[in-house]
Amino acid sequence: MLHRSALVDYVNGLLDAPGQADYCPNGLQVEGRAEIHRLVTGVTASRRFLESAIEAEADAVLVHHGFFWKGEPAPIVGMKAERIRLLLDHGVNLLAYHLPLDIHPSLGNNACLAQRLELEPEGQITAAGVAGLLWHGRLRSPLDAEQFSARLEDRLGRTPMHIAGGPAQIERVAWCSGGGQRFVTEAAALGVDAYFSGEISEQTTHEAREQGVHYFAAGHHATERGGVQALGAHLASHFGLEHVFIDDPNPA
Repeated sequence: MLHRSALVDYVNGLLDAPGQADYCPNGLQVEGRAEIHRLVTGVTASRRFLESAIEAEADAVLVHHGFFWKGEPAPIVGMKAERIRLLLDHGVNLLAYHLPLDIHPSLGNNACLAQRLELEPEGQITAAGVAGLLWHGRLRSPLDAEQFSARLEDRLGRTPMHIAGGPAQIERVAWCSGGGQRFVTEAAALGVDAYFSGEISEQTTHEAREQGVHYFAAGHHATERGGVQALGAHLASHFGLEHVFIDDPNPA
């Protein structure tokens, strides 16, 4: 038997969650039953994901995007109330880890992107005040922009948007999962040929072109599926839990 508190304490320590300032509370967000046998992971605690997790008989769900974000209205009403009611009615725990699951050196989203895309990490730098959020490294073999775009599509399951701005051959790459398009300038300062993240903003195009780097918007959801799967597999092995990853596809 695994008690909820043992699971939460272990993950909090593994990801150094208490030491990371964030836009939401990291750790246990909604308390459910005490005994944990089956863990379901996913990217976002959407209603459709939660319904699927309950159907899969989850005792706990662990996500990257949970609840209670800074700046959002505090009352638990409407859509938020329905989501939380689902969890409480079925005794399901909700654990959420945001920035700690982006930056972890082996289980985080950026680490998983490096593995999936055959990138050899060379370092991580601070971005938006978060140490280790922006990664950089090298491709094992140089690719042209079309080839790199095809690799992103093949490994992440989404056709990226490409802004051409860099050299003919891509060797040095920087990356940040999710909404990291605002770090184009930091990436260009590293001397990379290309930078990729999840999203694109109006100014991203001009910043990439004018600073001589290719930019690829590979999907917020698509670039953040890896961390929860890696963490879930680790927890299943460490504690002997049943683990299921459920994807609620999102084109963003």
